[in-house]
Amino acid sequence: MSLIDKLFTRVGASDNLSEGESTFLVEMQETANIINNATKNSLILLDEIGRGTSTYDGLSIAWAITEFIHNKIKAKTLFATHYHELNEMTSSFKRIKNFNVSVKEEKNDVLFLRKLIPGGSEHSFGIHVAKMAGMPSKVLNKAHQILKKLEKSHSNEELTGKVKSIKDDIQLQFFNLDNPVLEELKDEILKIDINSLTPVEALLKLSELKKKIDN
Repeated sequence: MSLIDKLFTRVGASDNLSEGESTFLVEMQETANIINNATKNSLILLDEIGRGTSTYDGLSIAWAITEFIHNKIKAKTLFATHYHELNEMTSSFKRIKNFNVSVKEEKNDVLFLRKLIPGGSEHSFGIHVAKMAGMPSKVLNKAHQILKKLEKSHSNEELTGKVKSIKDDIQLQFFNLDNPVLEELKDEILKIDINSLTPVEALLKLSELKKKIDN
């Protein structure tokens, strides 16, 4: 590890009730501060970015932040996440590498080996952790049933394919000059005063514009 100019961390989950700020808002504010101030000589440590909102919103934000750090900031970054879809980024971004903490599975038990090995993890062990914490067996059995149904209806491959295709879809749409939606977006973008926007307001505005494109 070479010398660094700054160390940035976004670890943990906490809200700011006195200021009316949710856990997710605090997370976005701290992450925006990192993105706006980090340089290629910085070290960034990120933990579970995007977990404070819905799965699709969180995954989209985590993917976009990772891509921005890789392409624009180019700082050394360690990003711990349970979004397994992000494993696919190694095929599109040459400097991204996947690692996971190895486990040993025996029947219905899991032994965490505390060893970091190359490659992405294909699934999480949340239900096993809940079992270790003393969760009632009826709750665990129900969780297993729900998990199997969710895995069948929402495959990682399908979701990842949709995320990877967004860039190409948007580029193709912008070549369609007769598209009234693009004309509306153009007018909205021209009206934005970027100098007065906070990082969070910019993210919200970007999300609003993206929803219009998707619709």
